Amino acid sequence: MDSTATRTLNSAMIVDDHPLFCDALSMTMRAAVGIEEIRTAATLEEGISRLEDGFDPDVILLDLNLPDVSGLDGLVRLKSVAQDTPIVVVSSMSDERVLEAARRAGASGFVPKHSQRETFRAAFDEIAAGRPHFPHDYSASDSAETGGVANPDEALHRLGQLTRQQAKILQLICLGKLNKQIAYDLSIAETTVKAHVTAIMRKLGVQSRTQAVLIAKEASFANILQDGSAQR
Repeated sequence: MDSTATRTLNSAMIVDDHPLFCDALSMTMRAAVGIEEIRTAATLEEGISRLEDGFDPDVILLDLNLPDVSGLDGLVRLKSVAQDTPIVVVSSMSDERVLEAARRAGASGFVPKHSQRETFRAAFDEIAAGRPHFPHDYSASDSAETGGVANPDEALHRLGQLTRQQAKILQLICLGKLNKQIAYDLSIAETTVKAHVTAIMRKLGVQSRTQAVLIAKEASFANILQDGSAQR
């Protein structure tokens, strides 16, 4: 979505496994934001299935802790399916490092859970206007949650240490694919994929798949693969 484009928010999908919070959030979205059509999903896979079945919401609200995914992996996977649909993280985890990581992973906004209605109204007014929304006391950091990578040059250096196979696997991880899906796509054993993922994280100096994705995004990893600069 163009950062200056306006968007009419008529429909939304809430991905959260707490029924009472879903009900409360649905009421808030209707009363404070004016969204009428709201569908809910209790798991990430259910949310992705709704999108793949043709539901095209104007905005998606996502909790970071779901039964089938934890942390920012869900955001990365959902973003790969939702494409340009803005995703707003609504979470009880509002640490600045979490906010920064969510921003880098593609979130259009972040609203702490149990915020007042006025906060939700202001947040979605900004989203509708094509602007990202993060808490006012949050300041973007250049290195938070990216394994200490402060600039694209350092990210490029680390990514340049990957073999071609590892580069392919990281690209598939960036698309939100699981190990078994990667194994199928590359016609290799899942244990081989796991070994490569471990090696990738070691070379990138990170401790999670999400951090690896963030480094890849920092360095425009798709361009590196296109240019064939990864080692064989």
